[in-house]
Amino acid sequence: MALRNAVQMICYPNRLGNDLKDLHTVIERHFSDAIGGVHILPFFPSNADAGFSPLTHKEVDPEYGTWEDIERISSKYDLCCDVTVNHISDESEEFKDFIAKGYDSEYADLFVHVDKFGEITPDDLAKIHIRKEKEPFRRVDFADGSTGRVWCTFTEHQIDLNYESELTYQLMENYIGFLAQRGVNLFRLDAFGYTTKRIGTSCFLVEPDVYRNLDWINGVAHLHGAEVLPEVHDHSSYQYAISRRNMHPYGFALPPLLLFSLLDANSVYLKNWLRMCPRNMVTVLDTHDGICIPDVEGVLPEEKIRALIDNISSRSADPILRRSAANIHSVGAIYQLTCTFYDAMMRNDDAYLAARAIQFFSPGIPQVYYVGLLAGCNDNELMDETGELRDINRHFYSMDEIDEAVEQPVVQRLLALMRFRSNYPAFDGHFELGYSNDSSVSMGWRHGEYYCHLFVDLNFNTATVTYLDEESLAECRLQC
Repeated sequence: MALRNAVQMICYPNRLGNDLKDLHTVIERHFSDAIGGVHILPFFPSNADAGFSPLTHKEVDPEYGTWEDIERISSKYDLCCDVTVNHISDESEEFKDFIAKGYDSEYADLFVHVDKFGEITPDDLAKIHIRKEKEPFRRVDFADGSTGRVWCTFTEHQIDLNYESELTYQLMENYIGFLAQRGVNLFRLDAFGYTTKRIGTSCFLVEPDVYRNLDWINGVAHLHGAEVLPEVHDHSSYQYAISRRNMHPYGFALPPLLLFSLLDANSVYLKNWLRMCPRNMVTVLDTHDGICIPDVEGVLPEEKIRALIDNISSRSADPILRRSAANIHSVGAIYQLTCTFYDAMMRNDDAYLAARAIQFFSPGIPQVYYVGLLAGCNDNELMDETGELRDINRHFYSMDEIDEAVEQPVVQRLLALMRFRSNYPAFDGHFELGYSNDSSVSMGWRHGEYYCHLFVDLNFNTATVTYLDEESLAECRLQC
């Protein structure tokens, strides 16, 4: 079943209220006419990384609810969920069996055994793309007293899967089929770029291996009537490559691009990107991660990126850096800026709504992160409590907080814009980029007799939608 061309909300299973029942209540009470889909971040049993270390994809963590709660949401809305294709928890039944039985375990080939590669030189290590301050390997102590090493890109609890083994493909096929039966029709492929292990390379997005893995997963998803959304932060050319393989790419260049455009009142680079960006994107301005910088490299000039980083850094936590596996304490280029998008826009309601309007008129399906939906500000207290920089943008909202946040004028304006984007028929047609000067943006959509147009003046942060009434076709105006 094709995805609805409507706004999707990104949320955790337990941060809009306490659990999935609360989440459903919140959606029905406040957002049901503004969204057509929900991306629920991992709701599986997990022991690390805010849910991204799943023990299995076939259980709902009892703390969040049950499959009945998931199916209640998927019966009315498109449902996106994460399939963690790169790794599995060290508390999974498969890995515990491997610990108990060693290489005699039926699951032994699920994991990437580092020692099979032979000597890994310092030069090899220096090339490997890592995510944490450690080598991407972990020692394993087996029950019989022997030891081994497995690949471990993220935390020590997240054990990488071996895509040279048929067992891994069987596991993924099992997960995808099971989740599709529960109503999932969009699979976000978390960390797929790390599935390629080839010594002498970065072991990240190794071509053509990475596309073989993606094509296989995409084929399985399509057999079950679902689509895939591979998640990767790197040069924008990878998103183009994904879009050409009948998969949805992320429009990850858009957040930093819009921040630059609005803060600098300069639409030149934004319009250059809009002319050629993939038309089947999923667009975001904010997610559970930080505002990623690699995605806009090659889209914005280097000096503009540097200026943007300097601007936003004054309102955000410490940036997350790229590092080298050869020197885990090295300071590399900035990978993510940790900040809510509303704070990045200096809590300027008009500028924030202008950014959302441009996102909603850009090609693709727009997603809105729950903190951004409620115009949330940086949660420094949570970040200090956990020590996780990205928690600055992962606030836990009580039901009372949500009711109060929804009443903010900026949120009411955003919801009106979301209702328009989710329901107006012109968005089922084709995108048009209109002429405008270098400090404004003109965008439109046309489908049969329906037409809508957005004009944004970046000097004054004004965003105006002109459209034809669905019944009378009289010209109407929506001031964002």
